[in-house]
Amino acid sequence: MSKVLYEKHGEVAYITLNRPEAMNAIDLETHQLLRQTWADFRDDPTLRAAIITGAGDEAFCGGADLKTHVPQWLGVPGMHPMGARAKVRDGLGGLTRGMHRIYKPVIAAVNGWALAGGFETALAADIRIASENAKFGSFEIRRGFHHADGGVVRLVNTCGVGFASEMLLTGEPVDAQRALTANLVSKVVPHDQLLDAADAMMATILRNDQTALESAKETIFDVIGRPLDEQLAVEAWYGYALMGNETIPNRLTSFYDKTDKGRTGKNATSL
Repeated sequence: MSKVLYEKHGEVAYITLNRPEAMNAIDLETHQLLRQTWADFRDDPTLRAAIITGAGDEAFCGGADLKTHVPQWLGVPGMHPMGARAKVRDGLGGLTRGMHRIYKPVIAAVNGWALAGGFETALAADIRIASENAKFGSFEIRRGFHHADGGVVRLVNTCGVGFASEMLLTGEPVDAQRALTANLVSKVVPHDQLLDAADAMMATILRNDQTALESAKETIFDVIGRPLDEQLAVEAWYGYALMGNETIPNRLTSFYDKTDKGRTGKNATSL
C-alpha cells in the first residue's frame, strides 16, 4: 500500500500519511509522493480544498525519517556541495516550502504526535484541528539542530515569540489543550470525532466563493512581515480587485434574501 493515501471526494482531497509503523515519518519516498500529491491537488480544477491527517492512532507525523534524510543533510561523499541551498526550493513534503503557495485551503486533522517535520507539516496547513490525544513537539534542539522547513517562522507567526521561544528552546512537547490556548490549533475534539470535525469545518469553508478564498489566503501570505501601511495597501489591492468577481451579484442576492448557506441567528440556514 502507498505511503501516502490520496482520495478525492467531491471537491475535497483527503491526504493520509500512511506509515503508522514508523509514526508516519516522512522518508525520501514519502517526501516525493507528497510533492506529487500536492502538485496534483494544486492543478486539479475540481478540487477546492484538502484535509491532511495521519494513519493510525499514535501519530499525525513523527517528522522526517532521519535514517534516510540525515545522510543528505550532513553532506555524505558525492552529495552536491550546494545541497543545502538546493533544499531551499524543496521543503519537507513540498507544502512546508517550495509548494507552500497553493492558495486552496488546507486543514490538518492532527490525530496524535506531530513532531519535528510533522509539526512543520501541520503548521503549513491553514487550520489545525486536534484530537484530544494530539501532542506537538519540537525536539530537534536536543539533537543539535532546529527546524529548517518553516517550523520557526510559522510558529512565531501563528503563536508569537513567547510561546515559540518556549517550545523551541526547551524541546518540550505541548498537549492539545495547551496548543488550543496558544492559538496553535482552532479546536480540540474527542479522538473519534476528529475527521467529522474537520469535515464540518470544511463545509463552512466550501460555502464560500473559491476566488475569494484563494485571494484571502494569498493576502495573508503577502502581508506577513510588512509594515502596517504596506499591509493595508496589499489588502486594499487584493480586496478591491475582487469586486469584478462574477459570483458577487448572486451571492449578494442570497444574502439580502437571507437564504445564503450557514446563517446563524433568527434567519439560520443549513450548510
